[in-house]
Amino acid sequence: MRKILIVDDQYGIRILLNEVFHKEGYQTFQAASGYEALEIVEKHSPDLVLLDMKIPGMDGIEILKRLKVINNDILVIIMTAYGELDMIQEAKDLGAITHFAKPFDIDEIRNSVKEYIPLSSNQ
Repeated sequence: MRKILIVDDQYGIRILLNEVFHKEGYQTFQAASGYEALEIVEKHSPDLVLLDMKIPGMDGIEILKRLKVINNDILVIIMTAYGELDMIQEAKDLGAITHFAKPFDIDEIRNSVKEYIPLSSNQ
């Protein structure tokens, strides 16, 4: 089963994304902080991380850097507010595969995740 980690300090967003991807057939994990996210990555090796860039404590850039130290091949999609172009570019330079601006279109995220980690058995 393909695994997705959702990292966002906003409970409602975590619950929404968790529900959407769980229904799609992915195993999902949730983290409200960078430390929680890193712990889950070490324990469960998710295939993909949906990472909010604005998290209190350890910001998204720092989380991304540390995720890549644990597993350089991990796929990371960042979620950020409109207008944070410098942060988006820095995240892409660090290996993020794409980004979504909040408020995001749930179907666009769903389709993007399916594209990067398909559930089909021929993977």
